This record gives sequence, C-alpha cells and structure tokens, in this order.
Amino acid sequence: MTFSLSSAVLMEIFAVLFAIIYLLLAVKQDVRCWYAAILSSSLYFFIMLSAKLYMEAYLQIFYILMAVYGWLQWNKVNGNKTKFIVRTWSIKQHVIVISMILIFAYISGNLLNIYTKAALPFIDAFTTWGAIVATYMVAKKLLENWIYWFVIDSISILLFLSRELYLTSILFFVYLIIIYLGYRSWTKIKNEMNG
Repeated sequence: MTFSLSSAVLMEIFAVLFAIIYLLLAVKQDVRCWYAAILSSSLYFFIMLSAKLYMEAYLQIFYILMAVYGWLQWNKVNGNKTKFIVRTWSIKQHVIVISMILIFAYISGNLLNIYTKAALPFIDAFTTWGAIVATYMVAKKLLENWIYWFVIDSISILLFLSRELYLTSILFFVYLIIIYLGYRSWTKIKNEMNG
C-alpha cells in the first residue's frame, strides 16, 4: 500500500510549518521571523482561495507586505543596536481600533454576501480585519498584539474547521499556546524596561 499526499495537503503542511517558525521566531524577537511569514503567507493565499475564504486569501497579500515592513522596522532597531522596546496603547486607542474592526467587518461581510459565494463572510471579514490590525501591532512591537491574536485565532479555529482545513485548525490551536508564551515574554521585557 502506498501513501500519497495531495498537492493541496502538502501545500497546507508547508504553510503550517512556516507559520509556526514565524511565530516562534517572533516570540524571540528574531528578525528572521519575517522570512518565514512571507513563505507561509504565499502558500496560504492559494489555500484560502481554494477554500472560498476570500478575505483570508487577500489577507495573505497584506501579510506579505507587512512582513517586509516588519523586517524593515526590526532591522532598523537592530542596525542602531537599540534594545527591543515593547510599547502599549491607551484604552482609548483600543476602543477606536476595535470599533473600526467591527465596522469594516460589517461592511466587508455585507459586500462578500452580496457579490460572492464566500463561506461565512462576516466571520471571515472579522478575523481578517482583526488580523490586519494585529499584524501592524506586531510590526510596531505593541504588547497587546498577543491579546488581539488570541481572540482572532480562537475564532479562526472554528472558521477553518468549517472549511475542513484541519491542519490549519491545529496550527491555530498551537498558535494559542505560543501566543500565551509570547505575551509572557514581551510582558517580561516591558517590565524590565520599566523596572
């Protein structure tokens, strides 16, 4: 008996591996995390298109652009030999940003519902807009990015399960564990800066 993986499953396996490498390196503040992000997002673009998760598919293009931006931002800090600085936002900034995520998700979800045959358009739109904000927060080294990711990834697990993307669902469960570790690591850095 021979075992063969379909090209779609193989692509998902590689996308998952590069995604895990990205997050583990991001927790360690290793600038090479952005290379893994580009590889994973490139693969996930095609995976999400085939799953009819259109917002998630085009989110991958944003991830690639943000990976370049993050790489430039983190290299600038490394080039100046500046210590890794963890920042935070005020409650007011969070209220504004979360409100914008909800508004954009509602508008995008309606547009997807009207003009496409997208699967779960409102959830797809919500996780996409939340991920856009959280990715920006990682590039800017904002501590709260980990909290945003925890919420987004928890919802994403259900989204991907509904589309039978089982490996990706497992990836996002693993993300929840790494997110917790990332939050602890970055909180420790922030406390050391303030202490």
